[in-house]
Amino acid sequence: MPLIRLFLLALLAAALLPVPAAAQFTGGAAKPVVTTERVRAELLAHAPEGVAPGKPVWLGLRITHQPHWHTYWKNPGDSGLPTVLAWSLPNGVTAGEIAWPTPQKLPVGNLANYGYEGTVLLPVPLTISPDFKPGLLGAQLQVGLKATWLVCRTECIPEDGEFTLKLPVEGSTALNTAQFEAAFKAQPRAVVQATDGAIPGSVARIDGGALALQVEGLPVQARGKRLEFFPETAGVIEPAAAWTQAWQGALWTARVPLSAQRSASPSVMPVVLSDGTASWRAEVKVAGAWPAVAAPAGVSTALEDALRRNAASAPARPAGPGIGLLAALAGALLGGMILNLMPCVFPVLAIKMLSFTDASKPPRARRVTGLAYTAGVVLSFIALGAAMLGLRAAGEQLGWGFQLQSPLVVAALAALFTLIALNLAGVFEFAGVLPSSVATLDVRHPVGNAFLSGVLAVAIASPCTAPFMGASLGLAIVLPPSQALLVFAVLGLGMALPYLAASTVPAVARWLPRPGAWMDVFRKLMAFPMFATVAWLVWVLGQQSGIDGAGALLALLVALSLLVWALTLAGRTRRLLSTLALAALAALTWVLWPQLLQPPPVATTRTDGIWQAWSPARVEQILASGNPVFVDFTAAWCITCQYNKKTTLADTQLLADLKQRKVTLLRADWTRRDPAITAALQSLGRSGVPVYVLYQGKQPPVVFSEILSVAQLRAALSRL
Repeated sequence: MPLIRLFLLALLAAALLPVPAAAQFTGGAAKPVVTTERVRAELLAHAPEGVAPGKPVWLGLRITHQPHWHTYWKNPGDSGLPTVLAWSLPNGVTAGEIAWPTPQKLPVGNLANYGYEGTVLLPVPLTISPDFKPGLLGAQLQVGLKATWLVCRTECIPEDGEFTLKLPVEGSTALNTAQFEAAFKAQPRAVVQATDGAIPGSVARIDGGALALQVEGLPVQARGKRLEFFPETAGVIEPAAAWTQAWQGALWTARVPLSAQRSASPSVMPVVLSDGTASWRAEVKVAGAWPAVAAPAGVSTALEDALRRNAASAPARPAGPGIGLLAALAGALLGGMILNLMPCVFPVLAIKMLSFTDASKPPRARRVTGLAYTAGVVLSFIALGAAMLGLRAAGEQLGWGFQLQSPLVVAALAALFTLIALNLAGVFEFAGVLPSSVATLDVRHPVGNAFLSGVLAVAIASPCTAPFMGASLGLAIVLPPSQALLVFAVLGLGMALPYLAASTVPAVARWLPRPGAWMDVFRKLMAFPMFATVAWLVWVLGQQSGIDGAGALLALLVALSLLVWALTLAGRTRRLLSTLALAALAALTWVLWPQLLQPPPVATTRTDGIWQAWSPARVEQILASGNPVFVDFTAAWCITCQYNKKTTLADTQLLADLKQRKVTLLRADWTRRDPAITAALQSLGRSGVPVYVLYQGKQPPVVFSEILSVAQLRAALSRL
């Protein structure tokens, strides 16, 4: 059994290494990337003549949208918010305004927005004054940026990112020249201005409920073409309303309806006109008196304010005392020990029970294998922690248990546990399916087998968050890397401690039963927890990829089992059936592999009964109405979550109490990666699930323990 674990864990290790949104480098200047499920945002620089007074220096945020998603122009239209860039710059360096590229008109039902799809670069010029003192050797200009944007499809999600960038003062930073030149080309060109700032013959007149425009000075290439019209001042016109335009020689005219909810009365209207290939900007004086401004719509303004607050500020951590490093280490040690009792770890616990009951091994061999198992557990926890911290630093939004958010990792674990279960049940032995020189490696390398047992234990145990682990993991995410990795190492030590004690302390070893015929029965009995784990993993993949994905995985596991059985045969029958079984497995993998990766045909966040889907905006909306909110942060691959869901959260009396106190129940499903949920967990000082939170008004949220009890919830409800 341990040998095939070696082979499959090598494959699994490759699957467990996600590709980060890696920081790129240009002349030593890091360009960090923030990636969400909707956009990829990257900070770029362009300083072809170095960083010095009078030299052109540009920064820019490049946003690449997923299909059908968009962000907004400086005037977002009927709804939305423009992207906001807040810079942190050294003395002597100032940032200008965004040089906005010409937007697109984005119809949304009977409304219209102005924004960007695909990829857009928002350039910002820097002014370097003589007061800027870069220093001597290795002089650099260090830039910080906090960017906030609202990304929408049919729904809208406020997002933000923090970026840092170092530009060499001497030399050229010019690898992004093509991107910046394309952005400059996409900006509207100014129409020739008169000395008083208005275009000769250009005017915007108030004509009843419309704005009558005439613009002169447009280039010859634009004449006779139908132009798109983008006002830079928001709240003046109806973006989606029908409007007319015409050419009178070189004079372009248009009549655009005013907004019934107009909120601005400018004396000069900056407008952008585009023929689809080029665009022009004009500042047009307004003639005539504006009609009275309509009272703003209360609901729309409140919604916009809420969105702006969400977009402009990172979520605050709940008030209350934090925990220190020593407390975090103690919690990690205790949580690691308790992790052995969690349901998701029991299958690996069963495997180790078989190993420790073998009293025929000499004491020294037991100590060595116990130390090797401990090393496997501790190093695996450190590796997982380092991967999570590294990906976080590169812009990924990850949390504890992130590897089981990948359908490929879930499928690989299901295949691994199927093989382990078949071996425990006696369907095959390695000596019968592998060459003898390979199969005997298990005998010659027991230390390697014990080490890999520790790796496997962590692979299946890490999605669980045991009591006392949550706060320690949450603190580890914000600690310096060396201290954070120490927390992960102590967590691994806590998990391995019972096995280490059993292998090194004779008194503990004497408590174990003596070997005998019962061990063969016990070994076969232990196959069933393995099969139960396979059933759980198939269900997890069904939550991620739908019923078709779960069916595809079951078919592949059956084909894998057929191949293993065929390899136990002898002679020509073995060669014939194993060849056919291998061909069938390869064909099924080719056909069914895409089914494992597809998203489910329904929303990934599903609700049932009295539970509603979670979103940050939904929480704010309910709290604004004066009602408390209870949120269940959960995932299909989290066994503890499912236990709490079927016990405490299914208690009829508790649900009645919640309903009586008008507590709204929201469920945040983290089965597949969701950066919004990851950010919410971080704001609560947690990095994994389960997490249960009760919000009430402006009071600090109440975070409950991972093993939820009815008494805990009722005690909190009594204080509402």
